[in-house]
Amino acid sequence: MIGQMTENNMLLDADGVAVEIGGQSILSQVSAHVESGEIVTLIGPNGSGKTTLVRVLLGVLKPNAGRVAAKSGLRIGYVPQRLSIETSLPLSVGRFLKFGVGRGPNRQRGKRTAVLTEVGAQGLIDARMHDLSGGELQRVMLARALLRDPDLLVLDEPVQGVDINGQAEIYNLITRIRDSRGCGILMVSHDLHLVMAATDRVICLNHHVCCAGKPEAVTRDPAFENIFGAEVAAQLAIYHHHHDHTHDSGGAPVPLDHSHTYQGDTGAHTHGD
Repeated sequence: MIGQMTENNMLLDADGVAVEIGGQSILSQVSAHVESGEIVTLIGPNGSGKTTLVRVLLGVLKPNAGRVAAKSGLRIGYVPQRLSIETSLPLSVGRFLKFGVGRGPNRQRGKRTAVLTEVGAQGLIDARMHDLSGGELQRVMLARALLRDPDLLVLDEPVQGVDINGQAEIYNLITRIRDSRGCGILMVSHDLHLVMAATDRVICLNHHVCCAGKPEAVTRDPAFENIFGAEVAAQLAIYHHHHDHTHDSGGAPVPLDHSHTYQGDTGAHTHGD
């Protein structure tokens, strides 16, 4: 059942969600929530139910049991894992944005240019979609989602098709969007090394919630080690992650009285983002 909530900061709240498909249990007693201004990441092995849970949270799939409550009037921007466009279609980025989100401000070129600038793709409005690199495509997809002025961004594998050098840039961009807009962000990712430093809370899913919490706590949880192995858990020894700045509406950094500390097997250091 989908309901509404009244808490100011809560965007989505799922409790006791169960999904069964074809007689097989996909999700069992799953609870999760996303608040304004936080980044929550779903992780888990292939086939663990991550995509199914996202579909339930978005209201696309009705659970067999449990409830999902959403903030009244919640606006969601969604970036899918894959985008399929007919290769013979001469589709420009500007036209893709214009017709990709229904009617409204996306039809204004100034609005489309503004969101492309926000994601660092301001020079691509006239480029052909089929000519974009993996990183450029992800930025354009983010821009498309931002046209809705979302309260919640849902990103399914946001660095899919992006080379290793560009992956950290995309995660940094996602953090800047959260900081400047104050929206909530729900990500699905398997890039554990990068995502653990780019998220506020982690939900580890394997048909049920195995463990959840801050990255530094989850990586020390025995359930995490059981799924991903002791070696991966040891490599992800991230104990503290605090931002030393936020961003104003123009994207400029605004200092905060915090530090960013990373501690691994060989020691620790503190630096700013």
